[in-house]
Amino acid sequence: MPHRRILSLWFPRLGAERAIRAEPFLADRPLAIVDQDGPSQVLSSLSLVASGAGLHRGQPLRDATAMCADLVTRPRDSRAERAFLDALHRWAGKFSPWVSAERPEALVVDLTGCAHLFGGESALAEQVAQDCADLGLTVRLGLADTLGAAWALARYAGAAPGAHRTGDAIEQEARATRARAGKRRHWERGGAAPPVVAASAAQGRIAPPGQSWQALSPLPVAALRLEPDTQAQLARLGLRRVGDLLGQPRAGLARRFGRGLVDRLDQATGAAPEPISPAAAPHRFAVRLSFPDPIGLRDDVEAALDRLLEHLCGRLRRRAVGARVLRLEAWRCDGTMTDRGVTAAVASFDAARLKPLLAMKLDDLDAGPGIDMLRLEAQRTEPIHDRTPAGHAEAASRATARTGQSVAFEDLIGRLGARLGMEAITRRHPGQSHLPEKEALTLAAAWSEPCGAWPAPAVPRPLTLWPLPEPVQAPDHPDPPATFRWRGRDWVVEGATGPERIAPEWWLDDPAWRSGARDYWRFETDRGERLWLFYAHGATLSPGWFCHGAFA
Repeated sequence: MPHRRILSLWFPRLGAERAIRAEPFLADRPLAIVDQDGPSQVLSSLSLVASGAGLHRGQPLRDATAMCADLVTRPRDSRAERAFLDALHRWAGKFSPWVSAERPEALVVDLTGCAHLFGGESALAEQVAQDCADLGLTVRLGLADTLGAAWALARYAGAAPGAHRTGDAIEQEARATRARAGKRRHWERGGAAPPVVAASAAQGRIAPPGQSWQALSPLPVAALRLEPDTQAQLARLGLRRVGDLLGQPRAGLARRFGRGLVDRLDQATGAAPEPISPAAAPHRFAVRLSFPDPIGLRDDVEAALDRLLEHLCGRLRRRAVGARVLRLEAWRCDGTMTDRGVTAAVASFDAARLKPLLAMKLDDLDAGPGIDMLRLEAQRTEPIHDRTPAGHAEAASRATARTGQSVAFEDLIGRLGARLGMEAITRRHPGQSHLPEKEALTLAAAWSEPCGAWPAPAVPRPLTLWPLPEPVQAPDHPDPPATFRWRGRDWVVEGATGPERIAPEWWLDDPAWRSGARDYWRFETDRGERLWLFYAHGATLSPGWFCHGAFA
């Protein structure tokens, strides 16, 4: 059985290089991705130019701007970075079907039995480096028998252990050693520098099978994925390299530094198992069509859209999912791209229902000098379950009629949403509250179901409710007045029906209901108006009469 071989891929500049891919003009400028760390802002990712200016990850933004006045910053988009890592997850599937994501910026690939397909491990490492260079990404890789060793080689191969400066460590060097060091660095005084051999992407980062110990020995103890406090304790004792720990008794290390140090050491060397949980790359539903000659007429684009929808809907149907959000990209022959997006009222894999939405956007699609390629992607999908009608013939026919009506109504919502925006199409739903202003909810029609029969209130409600109750000048008494003054006019009461006592929920603190319980009355006035007035008994605010709405 072949040795288990694990490849660790670390993308130290993932956030910054993702932003550069979106805005290529940032490639020559110092760029930093800024993340919120409590009340302060810190740098979470840096471009190569920003690192060359002396900035580092975790540095406060105010210090970074003081060091680099022309620093360009972008806020961190965690969702976009996760989507970008998912795209790299699919790319890594070309090397092995066993790929796992280590968020936020790393991948783990189980290469056992796969390296020979690419000409060996060194050739595979060169292929990985070349692919990442073509994508504009910085990658550091490590290949070893264990996940811990591969992780360490990817991040710390070639790194010197840091000096501990608390004063506890003993820093001594023989006088003769310093003299020889001065002679060795004679090129700094004008002599010829030693020849520099170009290192490949895999040099020093591939541990031969069965030699994880030798590869780990020169690395700093931080390569064992230890806590910062444990690293500081080891440094005070002069244990700065992994090789300094390999020969130490395990019992003594566990007593002094805890079981975590021993576990990490055993995982890195292979003495303890560390399983990898590979996950399948998320499904991506996208199709594209390239043309031998550029097109620009609407009929040509619509004909190409028919072919794209046929293939895309076929893939969606096989996966039992429907497209909810679609994006159409038109790549022009001058290298530019324009896109249009639509949102359907319900997820569907029926091309006849999706095409009218996209066709409404074709008039706004600027072909420019000509379109070389069209790409259609289902950016958001939802599962669709098959339904089989059951029951007697009459019930089945009624269900079929209702289904046809709902499909037509959903298509209407989709077409209106494509023109006005899906958020502008709303519907009313009954609310779970007895308060007048909360008895109905306004929901987006595309993301809600029809409520069916609206529950009838025990007491009739007015047709119109004011946003806020309006004060009424009347005697400060719970009994209905004979006259009152409202909106600058005097009103005579010809009849009153009530009261209806409504109190706020005791578990909620609604500022509009701090007046306490209310007694609602329906007033018939001499002008024919039917008003809805209430008397507030005054819990924390002054009592009095208010008008809340009007009946039809």
